[in-house]
Formats: sequence, structure tokens, C-alpha cells
Amino acid sequence: MTKTGLTILSACLISFPAAAQHVAPPGMDPNAPFKPLEERKDIVSWKTFAQVELVKQKDRYVPQFSSNVAALDRKDIKVQGFMMSLEMGEKQTHFVLSAMPSTCAFCLPGGPESLVEVQMKKPVKYTFDALVITGRLAVLKDDPSGIFYRLTDAEQAK
Repeated sequence: MTKTGLTILSACLISFPAAAQHVAPPGMDPNAPFKPLEERKDIVSWKTFAQVELVKQKDRYVPQFSSNVAALDRKDIKVQGFMMSLEMGEKQTHFVLSAMPSTCAFCLPGGPESLVEVQMKKPVKYTFDALVITGRLAVLKDDPSGIFYRLTDAEQAK
């Protein structure tokens, strides 16, 4: 397994205090169901990222992206989501952005179409709140870690 694959796998095992207790993050009603983020015209929608199918090629499955998604490859985009830490500490430079907040330290809140690996230019403070991040998107057709999307040279939007 690659370093990125191991790092992403470790995201499933990191225990956030709130997640370890299976409670909603601070500021969220623990009895309210989690809802997807509201659509914004200036942000790539998670519905767009979901336009992918797994297609069998020989002995494995590979992602087949819609033309809308493929057109985003190597483009600067803006995406909104919830931080899933891959590093210890208050400041993060490498994390996964998710369409839905994580409520369990051992569970991913969705499949690879609802996750974007993020590599920041400068560290950002960990938060339970939704973030808006800008950066260069890579649409990954055959990444060994199973990630479909990676945002590099990323910055928190102002």
C-alpha cells in the first residue's frame, strides 16, 4: 500500500474526542440528521463529484468519470466540505475533505466520490465546521490508494 493509502486509512483510525464518543460535533444538534451542504454556484458541487461509475477492467474496477468531472482535471476549483484529519495537531496541511461530517472515528462518511484529499500550501486550524478550500484538482483515474480526487496547492478561501 502506498504512503497516501496508508495515510488515508489512518484517517479512519484517528480518534477525535467527539467522534470517539459517537456524538455530534460541537454546535450541532445531536438529534438532528446530518444534511448535505447547500449548493453554491461558486463551488464545485458534491453532486458533480458523484458523477462517476466503477467499471470492471480485467480483474479490477476503475472509476469512469463523466465528461463534467473529467473537464475539471488540472483546473483550479473551489470545494466546500468537512475536514477529516490525517495528521495529529491543531494545524493541518494534509487532510480529507468530506461531503458529510464524520460522526465516527472508525467510519468514512461516504465513498470515494464524496471525499477529496487536500494538500494545503499553509497549515489551517482543525475545525468541525465546513471549510471552503481552493486549489488545483487532480481527477485520479488509477490511484492505488482508491482516492478519486486530490486538491493540491490548496488554500482556505477567504
